[in-house]
Amino acid sequence: MPLPRRLFSLMPLTALLPDIATATPTVLPLWPEGVPPATRPDAPAARGDIGPEQVDAGGGIRHVSVPTLTVVPPAVDRPNGTAVIVCPGGGYSYLSMNREGTQYAAWLSTLGITTFLLKSRLQDWGHPAPLQDVLRALRLVRSRAVEFGVDPQRIGVLGSSAGGHLAASASTLFDHPDGRTGAALDTTSARPDFAVLVYPVITMTGPATHAGSRRALLGDSPSPALQALMSLDQQVSPATPPTLLVHTQGDKSVPAQNSLLYFDALTRAGVPAELYVFEQGGHGIGMRDGLGNASAWPRRAEEWLRQRGLLAAALR
Repeated sequence: MPLPRRLFSLMPLTALLPDIATATPTVLPLWPEGVPPATRPDAPAARGDIGPEQVDAGGGIRHVSVPTLTVVPPAVDRPNGTAVIVCPGGGYSYLSMNREGTQYAAWLSTLGITTFLLKSRLQDWGHPAPLQDVLRALRLVRSRAVEFGVDPQRIGVLGSSAGGHLAASASTLFDHPDGRTGAALDTTSARPDFAVLVYPVITMTGPATHAGSRRALLGDSPSPALQALMSLDQQVSPATPPTLLVHTQGDKSVPAQNSLLYFDALTRAGVPAELYVFEQGGHGIGMRDGLGNASAWPRRAEEWLRQRGLLAAALR
């Protein structure tokens, strides 16, 4: 008897994907030709003193110096050809890889989606390193779509908190010069085909700003122009992909105003979008149960993906 869909969202990756958990995962270097140098003068990477990468007991990753993509194949017999690049949160100071990475991959895999967990650079590098990493990830997956068995026109991004900011950065700044490095792969489109943003950081100005994310990404004294550039509600255009936004009214760390600003900008630009703001739950809910309707956000996301045709088998 198949497991109920609701149970999928609550089970860990190891329970759902035993073959993947026991096998050596496929980990792809984002920059086999060499990681681009840090360009923010005050970033530790510019001084060469990042230190070794660290993984804490909860799976949080800090001091990333070698960005990667970990491939999680679908846990079904017939993949649908859709791919999602998952951007974990952590305020650009660490990556919440378990709660906002592998758990999401376990859920997405049951939907027939091929998932790519992004390990991106953080405050040790500062802007534009995270943007370069997520855009390189999109270009890499799209350029090797046949190899991965995915449709190059069905590659999306999903991010939570600061990872939501990174996913929204990809959605709005996919062709920005800051995201290019001069590599041959720069000629491949980095535009996501859809985006799911879960309690995302959006604005870098005003009272709704998450100060920790802004400081980690932009430094202590970012210019007004840089704050405006990375306030992603100000960067939305008709080319921004269809987007689903999820937030909670009780989020005191990253206020729901972030999602409201982005949704309003999407609507004004004529971009298809849906927004759920749930009453219960604070920040960083991940896929936890017991938070009322907020715990059902994966079901709402599944419905949105299905309605957009992203869970149907891709035409070959």
